[in-house]
Amino acid sequence: MKLHNLRPAEGSTHKEKRLGRGEASGKGGTSTKGNKGGQSRAGYKSKKAFEGGQMPIQRRIPKRGFTNINRVEYKVINVGKVDHYAEKYGITEFSLANLYINGLIGQTDSVKILGNGEIKGSYSFKVNAVSEKAKAAIEAAGGSVEIVK
Repeated sequence: MKLHNLRPAEGSTHKEKRLGRGEASGKGGTSTKGNKGGQSRAGYKSKKAFEGGQMPIQRRIPKRGFTNINRVEYKVINVGKVDHYAEKYGITEFSLANLYINGLIGQTDSVKILGNGEIKGSYSFKVNAVSEKAKAAIEAAGGSVEIVK
């Protein structure tokens, strides 16, 4: 075998369709685009989700529910995880800045402390929201809670 004998595998390559290069090519005239109309012209673009005139799926399916524009999304921290975070990151004050520096929340996130689990150490919290159960558990362990906006 020599370099000048190399050929692609049988059937792996195809001849390029040369559209609009005369009637003898078999693809002349309308260049396989049919006669007239937007689809035969340059720059044609169909609407997104257009189904050929059939009622599109986004209009056939009924709409349900709504999005409450006043909803506040919180990053949740359960009191059961507080001891783990304090040990892993060396945190005693759980403020938004400390949580962001240690990669636990994003820069614009709001934080809410929830009461799932038990807390052993006494820590101070400066967060956006806290549940009643979490507040009671933190204060029983000797910690403090401050709500910041």
